[in-house]
Amino acid sequence: MNEVEIEAKTKEESIRLAMEKLNASESELIYSIKEEASGCLFKTSSYKIKATTLTNICEKIKSYLKEIINNLGLDVQFETSIRDRVISISMYADNNAILIGKNGHTLKSLETLAKQKIYNEYNYYINLSLDVENYKEQRIKNLEILAKKVAREVRSSKVEASLENMNSFERRIVHNALKDYNGVKTISEGEEPNRHVIIKPAE
Repeated sequence: MNEVEIEAKTKEESIRLAMEKLNASESELIYSIKEEASGCLFKTSSYKIKATTLTNICEKIKSYLKEIINNLGLDVQFETSIRDRVISISMYADNNAILIGKNGHTLKSLETLAKQKIYNEYNYYINLSLDVENYKEQRIKNLEILAKKVAREVRSSKVEASLENMNSFERRIVHNALKDYNGVKTISEGEEPNRHVIIKPAE
C-alpha cells in the first residue's frame, strides 16, 4: 500500500491510522488534512487525511522526471537518498548538458515542476534537491572561488564589482562565502531574472 485516504474524528487519530495503514513512522509520512463539519444541529467535525510516505513520493518524482526526460530523447538514471525529510535525487543522462541548461536553468525548472506536482497531489511543499552528476556541488565550489577572488580585488582596489546575474540559490552562496570576509560587504540588486550580487569595500 503506497497511499491512503482516511476519515477520523480527530487529527491525531487520522494521522495514527495513516501510520498504521502505511506501516510508517510520522517522520516518514507526507499528508494533507481537511476538516469537515457536519450539517446537523449539534455540529461535529471529522478529519480527512490523504497520506503517503517519503519513499513513495521519491518514486513518484523519479517516474515523473523520467517521463519528461525521455520525451526529450534522453535516457536517464537516478541515485536517490532521503535524510531529515529531504529527498535528494542525482540524475545521470547521456547528455547531461541538456538537463542542466544554461546556468542550471533547466535543472531548476525540473526541480520546480517536480515540487509543484507533489503539491498538487498532496497540498504539501516537498523538500527536494535535484542535481545532475554533481553539477550543484561543483557550481557551489566555483562560485565560492569566484566570490573570494573578486573580494580580494575589491579589498585591494577599493572599487566595487558586480557579478553576473544569478538565481537566489547562487546569490546566497556568494553572500555566505563572504559574510566573514574582512574588508568587503555584499548586497543584491536588480529585479529577477537580472538580480545580481555587488561586492563593495567595507566602510
